[in-house]
Amino acid sequence: MHRRTARLRRAVALIATAAVVAAAASACTSPDQNGAAVTGIIPAPAQFTLDDAPAFVLSAESRLVATGDGAAAVAETFAAPARAATGFALPVVDGEAAASDIELVVAEREAPGAEPEGYTLESGELGVRIGADTAAGLFRGTQSLRQLLPADIERADASSPPALGWAVPAASVADAPRFAYRGSMLDVARHFFPVEDVLSFIDAIALLKLNVLHLHLTDDQGWRIEIDSWPELTGTGAATSAGGDGGGFYTKADYRRIVEYAAERFITVVPEIDLPGHTNAALSAYPELNCDGVAPAPYEGTEVGFSSLCASPERAEATDRFLTDVTRELAEMTPGPWLHLGGDESLATSRDDYLDLVRRITHAGAATGKTVIGWHEMGASAQLPPGTIGQYWSFVEPEDDAASLTRSFVEQGGAVILSPADVAYLDMKYVDDPQGPLGGRLGLDWAKGPTTLDEAYAWEPTTIVPGLAEADILGIEAPIWTETIGSLSEVEFMLFPRIAAIAEVAWSPRSPRDRESFFTRVAWLGTHLDALGVTYYPVRGVPWVE
Repeated sequence: MHRRTARLRRAVALIATAAVVAAAASACTSPDQNGAAVTGIIPAPAQFTLDDAPAFVLSAESRLVATGDGAAAVAETFAAPARAATGFALPVVDGEAAASDIELVVAEREAPGAEPEGYTLESGELGVRIGADTAAGLFRGTQSLRQLLPADIERADASSPPALGWAVPAASVADAPRFAYRGSMLDVARHFFPVEDVLSFIDAIALLKLNVLHLHLTDDQGWRIEIDSWPELTGTGAATSAGGDGGGFYTKADYRRIVEYAAERFITVVPEIDLPGHTNAALSAYPELNCDGVAPAPYEGTEVGFSSLCASPERAEATDRFLTDVTRELAEMTPGPWLHLGGDESLATSRDDYLDLVRRITHAGAATGKTVIGWHEMGASAQLPPGTIGQYWSFVEPEDDAASLTRSFVEQGGAVILSPADVAYLDMKYVDDPQGPLGGRLGLDWAKGPTTLDEAYAWEPTTIVPGLAEADILGIEAPIWTETIGSLSEVEFMLFPRIAAIAEVAWSPRSPRDRESFFTRVAWLGTHLDALGVTYYPVRGVPWVE
């Protein structure tokens, strides 16, 4: 795990811990006594106030008192790492809560406006209480509690607790997300990432209240998901990756493990099979999917737009059987409501063939009972299944026909996910292009150059595509493509801290954003990431401490 910024981050942690100690020593908390480092939550809650009152201190006597459907499971998910960090037993129980306890409640009318992911949080000397209408909302509340605790709550051992205990400032939170879909995409096709890496990725995005993991499972460089009816997809098709770094794939048991782990953190997995372009891995595995009947060689480069499924009548039986089998098996192992079926950069496909293939691809996906998602190019089709979701990946200022193609999804009864490449593609280089073991060679710059933390934070979703209302936007997603990225630490380095900006854009109210507050809260988040062992780049402008 990369540690060259650890000293810098630990200094921030010391300041944060000192603020907690000062608050506990004075037996009360206020904004002046805590400072932004202790009180910061990312994404910013809809309502958050600090009280000039005694703090709550987690102790060896503390319990997690869980009431309502799913509350005990949420309590256990929170308690397991907290036990490791504190050394406390932290039993999950039912019954009446005492002043030393954390109370977790799922019941009607607990969340603001009965929002499914909304929650309330109250903390002080009489305990901590988190209430929600659903277990998902309760889980989101526990992520805010994590951020209100000292960063050492993230440690995997209990070697040295904070000097005056695990203090939580006296606070009141009433919170709910702006957008229903708040995701991050991990490209496991250009470079393959083992299951344990994906689980770590899930943990990292859960802290920021993201609720979707989009897995880009197939591309020219590799096919990463087992399909029983087409076994060579993970034979020949999974053997390579970008740069020749070796292949790999997920068995159905692997995929099930990822899905279940994500579900425990109320994150939905959206699998993507990229079609009809970006298909060299599939074409190399099965000659009958090629118009000339000849399988191309496996591909280890990074250029795009050269591959395509065959639309000719002579290959219709094989192509349609492939589409039916793959979407059926993928749907059977995916409990979530969505299948992502690509549609981007099909530069080797004629317009007529592209429209024909999109019709066949999307209807095969819809026949499984899932809602289809496609990149915005799929909006060229006027025959999309009802409810198809478009994912916009042009820029903050749309280029070419990206805006009209995106509006097409809404005109056909669907909605839109926004991923403007110049602010939300987190594989773009940092503006400083950091050198060293995790800098310089990482990332791309085609999306109008490097992306700053400011740029990732400052955009407003409703102003991107003219003619889209807020109700037309299902949500926000931050992709990370892996042409140049081959390890978890490299993924984390490019993801953090910019993913925090995307999370706040997706969750927090539209009201004018406070850059100074956000950057200070990012510094506090950094102390938690450091305790977790998550790598990140200390970008300029954040008040990191030497």
